[in-house]
Amino acid sequence: MGRGLGAVALVVAGVVHLQQYFGPYREIPTIGVLFLVNFAAAVLIGLTLLTPIEHLTGRWAGAAVALVTAAGIALAAGSLVMLSISERTPLFGFQEPGYDPAAIELTRRSEVAAVVLLGASLIARFTGKTPKHRW
Repeated sequence: MGRGLGAVALVVAGVVHLQQYFGPYREIPTIGVLFLVNFAAAVLIGLTLLTPIEHLTGRWAGAAVALVTAAGIALAAGSLVMLSISERTPLFGFQEPGYDPAAIELTRRSEVAAVVLLGASLIARFTGKTPKHRW
């Protein structure tokens, strides 16, 4: 359950990045491209987490799930860190002016949810407290 909800939270954060890209961020060098990359990565990782990759990877199932889950955590946590930095000091020559406070808050909440839910899912997987067949 944490894996699925974490994946949805990750996709939500990615979609907000895409929406903001088509707003004021498209014209900002480097940052605009990073918003598109964030969207693409969030959707790719999120959709992968929502598929039954355990059945597609055979004996490597556990490692594949752990790797994709860790990638989701890294993307969400990295995005949170970059947002925090850009709110306080320039990042790639850009400092976040707070164009859309509601979008920033939704992204922040979605990324925190993704980190917490995917982290719990990963811990459960390593401690053996997760069902072997979810799908």
